[in-house]
Amino acid sequence: MTFAGEALGCVRGERQVFAGLDFACERGGAIALEGPNGSGKSSLLRLCALLLQPAAGRLAWEGRDIAEDAEAHRRRIVYVGHLDALKPALTVRENLAFWADLAGAAATATEAALARIGLAHLGGLPARFLSAGQRRRLNLARLLLRAAPLWLLDEPATSLDSGAAATLAAIIAEHRAAGGIVVAAMHGGLLLGDALRLRLGAETAAA
Repeated sequence: MTFAGEALGCVRGERQVFAGLDFACERGGAIALEGPNGSGKSSLLRLCALLLQPAAGRLAWEGRDIAEDAEAHRRRIVYVGHLDALKPALTVRENLAFWADLAGAAATATEAALARIGLAHLGGLPARFLSAGQRRRLNLARLLLRAAPLWLLDEPATSLDSGAAATLAAIIAEHRAAGGIVVAAMHGGLLLGDALRLRLGAETAAA
């Protein structure tokens, strides 16, 4: 199992964000995207999730361009962006149950995920009352709803306290131990151990 980018280019508006970007990640591996704001970390994750199209090059899964079968690629990923996708009027449990239903997860998956991330006691609370860290934990609970080989995470440790960050690190380690791949934008915070460090910035962005 290999996920790779080959001579990738990204243009947003009229600005070239990066060009000629190459990487490859094998089963159980991780890529930590690093670089200043605006260097293209989020854009690269969105390319990997098929939310954007590359201006040049391609992304490949097992050597095959992911664009050739977009639905198959979407089934193999869990993408958690930097914004918390919650409905404030729904409870914590209802929000996660919505994502569980979309993922085709078992009925028990919601409660198990809430317990793992430490939000079971807040299951009946409307999401609008959650703190920033609690909202982030609820979004990250989506990682536990189904087995997907590729996780795409945009600043996953933002707003997490040390305990929640340790839980997330353990969840990521378990995913990798089972053969999964993680691509995560980083800005301090959570470390991915022996991850490949892919630096975006002056060397990959247009002047």
